[in-house]
Amino acid sequence: MAKFAYRMQSILDIKEKMEGQAKIAYGVANAKLMDEQTKLQQIMIRKAGYESQARNLVNGTIDVPKIKECKRAVDTMKTMQRSQMMNVHVAEKNVEAARLKLNEVMMERKTHEKLKEQAFEVFKQEMQYAENKEIDELVSYTYHEGMTETR
Repeated sequence: MAKFAYRMQSILDIKEKMEGQAKIAYGVANAKLMDEQTKLQQIMIRKAGYESQARNLVNGTIDVPKIKECKRAVDTMKTMQRSQMMNVHVAEKNVEAARLKLNEVMMERKTHEKLKEQAFEVFKQEMQYAENKEIDELVSYTYHEGMTETR
C-alpha cells in the first residue's frame, strides 16, 4: 500500500509557522494598544482631578499661586493627553496592519491546505483505480483458469 506524501508539505509547514508569527505579532500589537489606551485613561483621570482641584481652589479663599500651578498642571495634562491620543492612534494603525497581515497569511495557509486536500483526493482516486485494476486482474485470471480446466 502506497503512502500519501504531499510534495509541497514544506511550504505548508512554512505557512503555518508564518501564521503563528503573525498571530504573535497581532497579539503584541493588540497588547501595545491596550497599554496605550490605559495610559490615556490614566492621563484623563489625572486631568479631571486637576480640573476638579482648580474648581475647588476658585471657590472660597483664593490662593493665586496654587491656582496658577493647577492651571499649568491642567495644561500639561492636556498636552500629554493629545500626545497619548496620537500614540493610541499609531497603535490602532499597527493593530490593523498586523490584522491584515494575519488575514493574508491565514488565507495563504488555507489555500495550501486546500491544495493538499485536493492532492489527497487525487491520491485516493489513484489508489482506488489501482485496487480495482488489481481486483479485475485477479478475477480475470481466476476466470481464465476456470475456462482452461473445463476444456
